[in-house]
Amino acid sequence: MSLRLLAATFALVGVSFGAQANAECEVSIDANDMMQFSKQTLSVPATCKEVTLTLNHTGKLPAQSMGHNVVIADTANLQAVGTEGMSAGVENNYVKPGDERVYAHTKVIGGGESTSVTFSTENMTAGGDYSFFCSFPGHWAVMKGKFEFM
Repeated sequence: MSLRLLAATFALVGVSFGAQANAECEVSIDANDMMQFSKQTLSVPATCKEVTLTLNHTGKLPAQSMGHNVVIADTANLQAVGTEGMSAGVENNYVKPGDERVYAHTKVIGGGESTSVTFSTENMTAGGDYSFFCSFPGHWAVMKGKFEFM
């Protein structure tokens, strides 16, 4: 095998692994008008330095009446973050501004809309107890799941 062919092969393998690593650090979830997420668990490898989370609202109702977002926090803080988020208002996407208990959150969207957020995992610990939930008023109690950083 020529040196040029060998270098090209390694370059292609490197591109393939790079694309795979990026894909592993991207998660997507749907939410609907029935206050349900499409998944109970979102998982990313602990090797991800950044994660991109995409939320798709597959329903038809507007954000004012059936808006959804995704918030990631320690499971122990889920209820407090959800409760305090209600008073933060829609202008803050129902997340208290500067809340250090929140690792990431998307904006609130309505039916047919989509949004993404890219966040650092620097403050997360592999195997930690994390949850995702919708902080729209009244939703966090039923719209929640596990966020695995393993």
